[in-house]
Amino acid sequence: MVKSSPKAQLPKAAAQNQIFSCQFEVFGHVQGVFFRKHTQKKAIELGITGWCMNTTQGTVQGMLEGSLDQMTDMKYWLQHKGSPRSVIEKAVFSENEPLPINNFKMFSIRR
Repeated sequence: MVKSSPKAQLPKAAAQNQIFSCQFEVFGHVQGVFFRKHTQKKAIELGITGWCMNTTQGTVQGMLEGSLDQMTDMKYWLQHKGSPRSVIEKAVFSENEPLPINNFKMFSIRR
């Protein structure tokens, strides 16, 4: 059996620790149904930082920061779950952008 050296494992470990950011916008019945509060709760549960806010167009938009695994889980939640009373038509995301460090210390609701 061939064992990989620690150096060979370094890129994978570094990739797992890499922080990414993306913007999102969720369309549908997402205002007046505690969507932002549930989004904040899920983000905190996953270890995501960033923010979300209602728009004048009736959508919820925001910014996510986290690892690729965290981002994948949060994007799935925003596309398919949401708050119990929400009806999600679609969710749109920008490309994941690598960051040297987090820009946010927590996930907040902007008003």
